[in-house]
Amino acid sequence: MKLELYTRPTCSDCQTAKEFLSNQNIPYKEFDLTKLPNKVEDLKKVSGARIVPTFVFKEKSILGIPKKSKVLIGFENNLEEIKGILKKLSS
Repeated sequence: MKLELYTRPTCSDCQTAKEFLSNQNIPYKEFDLTKLPNKVEDLKKVSGARIVPTFVFKEKSILGIPKKSKVLIGFENNLEEIKGILKKLSS
């Protein structure tokens, strides 16, 4: 599973999320929307909104059939679910 994180530098929740992931040694690909404005459209496609931080957990496809990504918007409100997903990944 791959983790993509959509952020903005002025978002305190984004900074907290990145700090948490760093402290847990969780690899992720960050899309800073101020540096990559073309990614805003991708964010809207996967989440239906432009709200950051947005976590996109992408599962590897089986036999070329893509699986639906797990999308969580916000860090503090989703912390327990994020921890649960990460715990499953490390098992």
